[in-house]
Amino acid sequence: MVAPALVFPPTTDVRIIAFLVAIGYQLSAVSSSVELLKPPRNSKLSQVIGDSASSDDKKANGQQLTASSPEKGYRLRTVVLDAGHGGKDIGCQGDNVHEADVSLAIIKDLGRQIEENMPGVRIIYTRKTNVFVELAERAAIANRNHADLFISVHCNAGPRGSHGTEVWTMGLHKSNANLGVAQRENSVILQEKNYQQHYDGFDPRSPQSHILFSLFQSAYITNSLRFAQRIDRQFRTSVGRSSRGIKQAGFLVLWKSTMPSVLVEAGFLTDRNEENYLDDKAGQHAIAHGIYQAFRQYKHDLEGTPAE
Repeated sequence: MVAPALVFPPTTDVRIIAFLVAIGYQLSAVSSSVELLKPPRNSKLSQVIGDSASSDDKKANGQQLTASSPEKGYRLRTVVLDAGHGGKDIGCQGDNVHEADVSLAIIKDLGRQIEENMPGVRIIYTRKTNVFVELAERAAIANRNHADLFISVHCNAGPRGSHGTEVWTMGLHKSNANLGVAQRENSVILQEKNYQQHYDGFDPRSPQSHILFSLFQSAYITNSLRFAQRIDRQFRTSVGRSSRGIKQAGFLVLWKSTMPSVLVEAGFLTDRNEENYLDDKAGQHAIAHGIYQAFRQYKHDLEGTPAE
């Protein structure tokens, strides 16, 4: 079910609490979805992911989602690949490269791998050139094409010493650091015309706005987290990258999409070593291949078909 449009109330504590109570059924849905993360009593817990994650993030990362029983005849047919930023919005930047360019290179490499190895999957790009695409339009592209999965790739920025990959899904932020990443990625809407109308009064500078709309998309949380776990495992193992874990926060581009969705932060352009890695075609290909392998596993899990 598509969540109703949000109309954000004035940001006084009393009205926020009243608004949250009014949509309490959404909180119940989220809580039910989180219960699905608990493994069977006799199953083995996976390795805790990301030493630098918060304690709440570690709890979520430390439990491995098992595949649900595949729906008979289900096929994952359409995936939307979203290169973050572009055009007038260059994203974050290192000494030599911009986020918009790196994310596009990774997405195009990922698309080639899917096209060459999985011809039955239709690939839709939100952009294939250096153009500006509004966040709402990115999600709308996925919705119009009835996509089964939405993958958005970005690069990160942070203070000295920050490094590693992150995989994000829609959900409540569990720390100020998580909120900060969402606010940075969502701030691009300030470059859009009439953004308050397009995003139902959402203010990317307001923590309250992020809390309220991050309650939505609960119907897709489980599969989003399932896919995120597979990406993170590939980054830590076959790709050999440092991982900061799987995290949740309110991203506009994920909120607007009506299917399982993830946002990948491929590394920090503000770290010299990671910038060099992400500016190199071999590094871009390795990141793309890790996402591809996770996609292949996720598709197999859902369809119950032999691994390719």
